[in-house]
Amino acid sequence: MKKAILICSIVVFINSFCLTSRADIYKHTDCDGVIHFTNIPDGNGYTKILSENNSPMGEYDHIISTKSYKYNIEPAIIKAVITAESNWDPKAISHKGAIGLMQLMPTTAEDMRVTNPFDPEENIEGGTKYLRHLLNRFNGDLDLALAAYNAGPARVERTGGIPAIPETIQYVKKVNKLYNGKPTGKNLRIYKVTYDDGSVLYTNTPPD
Repeated sequence: MKKAILICSIVVFINSFCLTSRADIYKHTDCDGVIHFTNIPDGNGYTKILSENNSPMGEYDHIISTKSYKYNIEPAIIKAVITAESNWDPKAISHKGAIGLMQLMPTTAEDMRVTNPFDPEENIEGGTKYLRHLLNRFNGDLDLALAAYNAGPARVERTGGIPAIPETIQYVKKVNKLYNGKPTGKNLRIYKVTYDDGSVLYTNTPPD
């Protein structure tokens, strides 16, 4: 359990480095329990936890910032929805037929005037616009808007709250957790060390 908590608490932090270094990141726990992260593993015992192509978030920052301002929705909310919906895969298609980064159903895409839901900018435009519509419809209540994004606004209105649908309940919790940045355990400070040969080490203990 402690290992799981530790990993969850560092993932967001490591992602930020990956966006700039564009390198695979490997994890190793030594005999003293110290966790090390590096882009150049030396020997066995290292496990790849992040590939350079696994974190495309920064690629869409300018689009998200623009739509955030246009529809008055925090960028963190938009990013949380994208993470929960497609995990940043612009080509994602769900078994129900939802498409793209923000998983727009064809009818929703049409209502939001999205002609190509696979286009990241159009998809984020449509998804953010739809989320603003839902927030207005439910008087700014984010939980209800998220529930409506997942299960449909009519269902939320019929129940007068979050529908008793396990998928929807978990979806609302997941997006809120991503949005609020709540760690599953205590915060962990990670130190970065760059060696003369260009290798980078991330560790949870202060370097000498």
